[in-house]
Amino acid sequence: MGILRTWGVAAAVSLGLAVMSGQSAAEQAKGANTAAPVEAAWPAVIANEQGGSASLSKQQIEAVNKVSAYFNSIDTLKGVFLQTDPDKKQAKGKFYVKRPGLFRFDYGAPTKKVMISDGRFLAIQDPDLQNPDTFELDQTPFRLLLQKDVDLMRDARIVDVKQADDLIVVALQDKSPDAPGKIQLFLSTKPEVTLREWVITDAQGLETRVEVSDLDRSGAGVDPRLFIRDNPALKKL
Repeated sequence: MGILRTWGVAAAVSLGLAVMSGQSAAEQAKGANTAAPVEAAWPAVIANEQGGSASLSKQQIEAVNKVSAYFNSIDTLKGVFLQTDPDKKQAKGKFYVKRPGLFRFDYGAPTKKVMISDGRFLAIQDPDLQNPDTFELDQTPFRLLLQKDVDLMRDARIVDVKQADDLIVVALQDKSPDAPGKIQLFLSTKPEVTLREWVITDAQGLETRVEVSDLDRSGAGVDPRLFIRDNPALKKL
């Protein structure tokens, strides 16, 4: 399945968001101001063996809670994405999200594949194949970010938290053994908290990177029918 399999179970595949115009969201944000580098903002946080997080400062806890609040505030979201897989191959397209648990990524040519979640299962659909690859949503990294009540302090092992004047970077792991791998989230904070990029590292250390842009939270164009798996309309893509 190539690129699209990076969106499957984190134990076997990797996933993430790419760098638009050859520059990551983190680099763009740091280049926009003269603040100290993110790496110097806070020391690394070490996740302990019991599945919790050690040595989180008050500032770091506040930053993680801001990220949770951002995802909880999302009802609908749409935009465009650019994905770079571990082999540096890129794919782009449009995506749609409706919480809790519903999302769809439409990949452009040449793949024209679709990754779609109906809230319970995630399917990777190929117009050239009859049988899609299907995974339980709870076995993917999306569980943490798109569930009804997002609480990263409760549900995730916080691996690292860093912050600059206009950027929060949170690295985390799902506490569930069914969803291994690490997610690194990049969110801008000005003029408001907004997701810009994420990187997922799988169990083999492979990274997939994705950047999102042209974000729209108005709900316009986010039709509930977009999230129906095996929609006949997919055959036309």
